[in-house]
Amino acid sequence: MDPAKIPAPQETKLHFLDYWRIIRIRKTVILAVFLLVVITATLVTFILPESFSSTARIKIERDQSDISGMTERAWGSNYDPYFIQTEFEVIQSELILGKVVHDLDLTKEWGKKFANGETLKVTEAMALLKSRMDLRPVRNTSLIEIRVYSDRPDEAARIANAVARAYSDHRLAERMQMSRGGIISLEDRFKKQEKEIEDAQKKVNELRETLQIPDTVVNADTPAVLMSAETLRKIESQRIESKMELVRQETMLEHLKQLTPKQLVQTIPTAVQDPHINQLLESLTMAEQSLVIKKNEFGPESAEILKLNSQIADLNTKIQDRVEGVLAALTFRVSALKKGLEATEAEVTAATTNDIFKARQSQPYYDAKNHLERLKRFGDVLRMKIAAENIDVELPKTTMVKIVDQAQPGVRPVRPNKPLNIALGIIIGLVVGVGLAFFIEYLDTSVKTIDDVERALQAPVLGVIPQNVGLVLDEGAESPHAEAYRVLRTNLLFSRKDDKLNTVAVVSAGAGEGKSTTVFNLASVFAQSGQRTIIVDSDLRRPTLHKMFHVTNNLGLTNYLLKQNTLEEVIQTSKVPSLDFLASGKLPSSSLGILSSAQMKDLITELKQRYDFVFFDSPPIMGVSDASILASEVDMTLQVIQYRRYPQPMNIRAKQLIEKVGGNLVGIVLNNINMSQDESYYYYSGYYHDYYSRNEDQEPTPASGPAASDKPKLEIKPKY
Repeated sequence: MDPAKIPAPQETKLHFLDYWRIIRIRKTVILAVFLLVVITATLVTFILPESFSSTARIKIERDQSDISGMTERAWGSNYDPYFIQTEFEVIQSELILGKVVHDLDLTKEWGKKFANGETLKVTEAMALLKSRMDLRPVRNTSLIEIRVYSDRPDEAARIANAVARAYSDHRLAERMQMSRGGIISLEDRFKKQEKEIEDAQKKVNELRETLQIPDTVVNADTPAVLMSAETLRKIESQRIESKMELVRQETMLEHLKQLTPKQLVQTIPTAVQDPHINQLLESLTMAEQSLVIKKNEFGPESAEILKLNSQIADLNTKIQDRVEGVLAALTFRVSALKKGLEATEAEVTAATTNDIFKARQSQPYYDAKNHLERLKRFGDVLRMKIAAENIDVELPKTTMVKIVDQAQPGVRPVRPNKPLNIALGIIIGLVVGVGLAFFIEYLDTSVKTIDDVERALQAPVLGVIPQNVGLVLDEGAESPHAEAYRVLRTNLLFSRKDDKLNTVAVVSAGAGEGKSTTVFNLASVFAQSGQRTIIVDSDLRRPTLHKMFHVTNNLGLTNYLLKQNTLEEVIQTSKVPSLDFLASGKLPSSSLGILSSAQMKDLITELKQRYDFVFFDSPPIMGVSDASILASEVDMTLQVIQYRRYPQPMNIRAKQLIEKVGGNLVGIVLNNINMSQDESYYYYSGYYHDYYSRNEDQEPTPASGPAASDKPKLEIKPKY
């Protein structure tokens, strides 16, 4: 019989309580990682050597004179991040740091401290200085903080002030060097320019006499022309427009000549704006439409039809005549455009030919004159530049670096920052611990919730068993744990589709999932409710039920299957009148497949008739074939899954094995749930625990005496 099917639940997002559940379950990992990180951070903080810092602040600006020069545009005081960043690199360059190393003799001083007395190389000292220096800009200002770290506060202040002074001296020297540069080169170039101007003036005078340039055009830059540039531009524009119109008309005429008469009638209205032809086409369209309508009412020889045909023929003739007239007009227009274009081109050619001749004749004079003018203008620029530079040199100069704050020795160490490091250790420890807990939870593919089971196995969960349950017969029928099995019993009964189904095999994917305890307690609950029940220990390889009943395993199922004893001889009774037990017995090595025998099937049939319910304890289904055999022969199968023990694929495979042999999997028993950590399971069995705990508080048992210490022993004896 097929097990009850349930639809796969949709994926749901984790609730806050789910995150809290993971944290509670993995609290050991979180606490261990947290303590490890905090202790490590604390130890490292107290082991690291102390370091002091000193900070010098400087203000930097672009170089400029106290008074702006004649050709110099004064710079504004706006914040320039590119200039600041450039100066950052300059301060950290070999030019500045090398001078600091030399002035403070750091190669020897640090050699004694860090190199056992050997003098350091300049590059090594610079690298060490750069690693101890930190430059920071003051936001939206031209201020730069030079911060230096050292194990001695006086050394840190001394180096920071030395770096500030070295940079200030470098900017001042650079400015003084730039103040007088280039004036000599400008003066030499100006002398050469004056000689070139003199030679150019002589050449202009000679060309004027040779070419006989009239006085009226001496001051002009170009030769005189018959046609002004504006007139020439207008004529040229008209010529271009006429040529474009000619090309367009010729192209259209050539295209129209290649068309058939019918195509011409269709094309002419779009190519040429002719209202008359459009009216003729509209009349033709209306006549043709009337002809179509009249044909349905009159015969082909009727007067109306003949009249319309005559009208259509007349319209076609008129349209054809009109098309030919349009083509003739286009041909005439093309001819007129050609003649007009030829006349315009002839006029322009005559004027330009004369102008070109005159320009070519007098062009050397004007070229020489223009060259002379360019030399004079450049000479004037050189003269003004030399005068401006001489004035700029005489203006007072100041360095654009100002030391705003001198570095002072630090009072207390800044490294390591013990409160900050410990606080970061606490935060990082918590983050890493929680993150590792969630990562481990992500890697853990075992069963965690009922939704996991029902989503993966597509089977209902019939019961949820708490952690550390005992034997129901030892704890008593009113124990909190017994109610969990009563819930399982109720769900199992409702899952049956036929009251005749009374044989149940309890299987699990792997060993140690609690199926034997589940079989024992579930059968006990059935027996306590008055139903005749028997437990068959069919785990022939590792039997455990006889230990729960406190009996030996010398006589049992194997003896009956091997026909060594009768059924009455191997069945034993317990202190519960309706509960019987059939141990596994000793399994000979030559009888490993005894459960698949016909004798076993007869036994199941016999027990179905004698008892209301028959429970079979089986070995793990993944490793032994016995469980698969039992699942195929009994009426119902329960699969026990222990909470957080085996991965989900293993449980899915176990379910597939049950279904593959034709077993009827009615549901899942989720075992060994930690109620103190997983509040989501409270409603499955925690309620009953609280309920029975309150009853026990209301009816306390004596604290001492025989009644308090004596517990009823489970007695087993042969039934027959």
